[in-house]
Amino acid sequence: MLTLVALVEFPVGAEAAGHRYEDAVLALLGRHGGHLERRLRGTDGQTEVHVIHFEGRAGYESFLADPERAALRATLGEAAPTTRVIEVHEV
Repeated sequence: MLTLVALVEFPVGAEAAGHRYEDAVLALLGRHGGHLERRLRGTDGQTEVHVIHFEGRAGYESFLADPERAALRATLGEAAPTTRVIEVHEV
């Protein structure tokens, strides 16, 4: 099992587009053996935190390479969110 935390930041003025993008992209997780455990939104409205599980690294890599995901991101252009992904484990 691979557990990730994604810190997603939306550009100012593009929050609504970013939220729609994340809705669409997170819906793709299942086809790659992924599961969204938690989705939290910062009180600033510009940040989200996602806790995501994959059955293995191959699923995560196939999610990153998903052409539908890439197409969704390309349509946003400069309005696309920036994301930092951290691999985590229970302590």
